[in-house]
Amino acid sequence: MLDATRSLIADGIPVTVQRAADEAGISKATAYRYFSDPSLLVAEAGLALEVAPYEDVVAGCDTPRARALAVSLYIFDLSVAHEAAFRNFLARNLDAWAAENGAPRQRRGARRVQMFRAALQDAGLPEPELDALVTALTLATGSEAMIALFDIARTDPDTARATVALVAEALLDRFLPGT
Repeated sequence: MLDATRSLIADGIPVTVQRAADEAGISKATAYRYFSDPSLLVAEAGLALEVAPYEDVVAGCDTPRARALAVSLYIFDLSVAHEAAFRNFLARNLDAWAAENGAPRQRRGARRVQMFRAALQDAGLPEPELDALVTALTLATGSEAMIALFDIARTDPDTARATVALVAEALLDRFLPGT
């Protein structure tokens, strides 16, 4: 769907969910399950292009702790490097949520969750603890952390990045002591 959307954009064709579904060769129902708002589809398609493969993010990291910290900082750095795009994506998500009157819907943008799970898969944590750690790390990085640190805490980018590292280390200390 995201590749199809990028193709439509590149060809100068206005993006609709139906056009993207047709381009991707999937049903309209499947497309709408993931994207009911074409502006959200366009915003996510633009962001998806920028994400490095997990293997590149954790290259040279030989422990679950090092991999998780690398993912935290990578996701934060990606958000800062593409701040306007991430803020736009977040705004489109909020618009879609408001239009649906807060009804439950399919969530997107779970790349960091997948990366954290991969980073910690051999950490030896029981599943409930692994879930808790992945959830906590997810909360503590990315565009949401960037906005909180820049807009609310009024930190500069270097202080914000150091804070993300500090919080990730504290979480890893809590769940992976002595590593």
